[in-house]
Amino acid sequence: MEWIFIILLGIAASALGSLIGLGGGIIIVPALLYLGTLGIFPDITPQQIVGTSLFTMIFTGASSTVGYIKHKTVDYKSGLIFLIGSAPGGIFGAWMVKSLDVHTFNLYFGMFVLFVSAVMILRNRIKPLPYKKDSGYAMAYTDNRGKIHEYGFNPFLGIAISLAIGFISGIFGVGGGSLMVPAMILLFFFPPHVAVATSMFMIFLSSIISSVAHITLGNIHWHYAAALVPGAWIGAQIGVFLNGRLQSKTIVLILRIILVIIGLRLIYEGVTA
Repeated sequence: MEWIFIILLGIAASALGSLIGLGGGIIIVPALLYLGTLGIFPDITPQQIVGTSLFTMIFTGASSTVGYIKHKTVDYKSGLIFLIGSAPGGIFGAWMVKSLDVHTFNLYFGMFVLFVSAVMILRNRIKPLPYKKDSGYAMAYTDNRGKIHEYGFNPFLGIAISLAIGFISGIFGVGGGSLMVPAMILLFFFPPHVAVATSMFMIFLSSIISSVAHITLGNIHWHYAAALVPGAWIGAQIGVFLNGRLQSKTIVLILRIILVIIGLRLIYEGVTA
């Protein structure tokens, strides 16, 4: 019975994660932690939950990327530029967490995430960060309705912002996509479909890097991973399918709702610790 539940958990988490570009770990980790307290999965440690979730996200990211490639919404160059900053930022953040009062920061960071969600309501009134098309990185995307969306950024500024986001994500363990997708939409005016697809491409690459460390530390529960991976692959394809059929404003609405849930969860952890 527990195997069926884990497979369904993998499908649900990856479907939602690939739909809005958050990966799925934000659902898998708290779900397994909560079920562990109920004694349903007593043989898995918190470290193994995090490691197993990251390993599963390799397949969520790969499946999503394959699907979004068919839709031609993955911006490879932007993804690699952002990864230059987010990868070392995440590693440094994970290292710094040992010397920080994480519970206090959870409280303030949860408030910040709620603020980001509120700002996304006004995203159409926010001006993107300035960049020069001849010296920066400029792109145009034509959606399925034939509307052309222009966006771009200064590569050095993009790396600096993704470094900060990776650092924050590494400290709080919320996954880079939960902030990278809003940053791409708000700061650089990425079309939501492109932001989500590019985020999943980044998650695929960054999960490989992170999983190597967890494998060497023995933080992968291989039996549960074997059950999560098929669900993650199937769920990611469902997310891609839904993403291609939803309007941009619907994707942004779902993203805002999930950010509110993440923010409230972090605040709760900060207050009750």
